[in-house]
Amino acid sequence: MSQPLERVFLCFDSSFKYPFDRTEGFCLFIYRNLQAAIGAYYDFESPNISVPSMSFVEDVTIGEGESIPPDTQFVKTWRIQNSGSEAWPPGVCLKYVGGDQFGHVNMVMVRSLEPQEIADVSVQMCSPSRAGMYQGQWRMCTATGLYYGVLSILTAGLVITSS
Repeated sequence: MSQPLERVFLCFDSSFKYPFDRTEGFCLFIYRNLQAAIGAYYDFESPNISVPSMSFVEDVTIGEGESIPPDTQFVKTWRIQNSGSEAWPPGVCLKYVGGDQFGHVNMVMVRSLEPQEIADVSVQMCSPSRAGMYQGQWRMCTATGLYYGVLSILTAGLVITSS
C-alpha cells in the first residue's frame, strides 16, 4: 500500500496506528471504509478539487458524559463552523455514515455557510432500548457526494442508563 494511501486510511479511525496491523481487524476496517478511503485518496491526489472545510465548535445538546434514558426521543445539536475561505456550495447536508444510528433519520439538509460563519445543525434521534455506551458518526456531504468534516456522538458522550 502506498504511503499517501496509508495516510488517508489513518484519518478515518484513530484506533489504527502506523504501521498497519495486517490482520482480520484491518481487513474489516478496509471493508467498512473502502468507498470513503478511495474517494479521499483521489481527492488527496487531485489538487484541483475544492473541498469545503468544516470545524466542530461544540456540542449544544447531549454533550460528552451525559446520560439519556432508554427509548427516549431527543435532539442532538452540534455547533459547526465553515473554517474555509470559500462559501459552502448549495445542497450540503449532514449524513449518518456509521456506528449506532439512534433512530431513522439518516440525513439533514444544512444551509450553505459563508467563510468563518458558525451555525447549529440538529438531528432528531431516539436512544436505544438497552442500557450501554453507544457511538454514531455523521459527516458533512456536498450535493455531489463529496464528504468533509466529521461529527460524532462519542462513546463516552451517550450513555443509556436503565430506568
